[in-house]
Amino acid sequence: MDISLTDRSPVARPPHVLVLGGTTEARLLAGTLHGRLRVTSSLAGRVARPVLPPGEVRIGGFGGAEGLERWLREHRVDALIDATHPFAGTISFNAARAASAAHVPLLALRRPSWVPVAGDDWHRTGSLAAAAEALPGLGRRVFLTTGRMGLAAFARPDLDDHWFLVRSVDAPDPEPPLPARLETLLDRGPFTLEGERELLRRHRVDVLVTKDSGGAATAPKLAAAREAGLPVVVVSRPPVPDGVPVVTTPDEAARWLAQLSGGELSG
Repeated sequence: MDISLTDRSPVARPPHVLVLGGTTEARLLAGTLHGRLRVTSSLAGRVARPVLPPGEVRIGGFGGAEGLERWLREHRVDALIDATHPFAGTISFNAARAASAAHVPLLALRRPSWVPVAGDDWHRTGSLAAAAEALPGLGRRVFLTTGRMGLAAFARPDLDDHWFLVRSVDAPDPEPPLPARLETLLDRGPFTLEGERELLRRHRVDVLVTKDSGGAATAPKLAAAREAGLPVVVVSRPPVPDGVPVVTTPDEAARWLAQLSGGELSG
């Protein structure tokens, strides 16, 4: 892409990068960039007590693609990095539309997907609804690690005899629809293999449901399920919008920015 961050304004100023964040990778990237340029991290505001990154922080939505485009223009953003959760699909597509309309270069930062290894019993699905449909016959005591959003997909009459342990940072909305038999565990990763083993044993879990979020912080549950011989229902992540370049580490994202700025961010 033949765009330099320094070409966008006739007045010398630190390049302004907007990071759509909320992930560990976004916080690490903000820490790398802080002090070298102006970085603003945007958080959706869905977590009550988020871990804040260095630099400027804004919390809340933009009002769709048009609102984000307007924010990019008004705040003279030179580059946009979508480092949101791999399943935050709506904001990613809004970012692609807004960046294109505002003529701002866009990069997606996505941690690599998990890959099954010998001994895994994975059942891949394309949605939470498909994951719910896959549960009958796999197990009745479900460790549900797909977050507090989307629990309605498991509020089905054919799952009324299933018990769900839901782990999330914040408590789920108590309003229905919710699974008939539900217990909530409030916790935040990273998690340990020993802890996940004990959790599966204590709650007599016989099937795990997870999104393919990737990363090391929550991966120990997969190893614990493998050791216990449990089936794992894995919801595949949505695709990145067409035409958006993708990197998998904060260092790669920093190098991308350095190339845009003619190397002034390198070193």
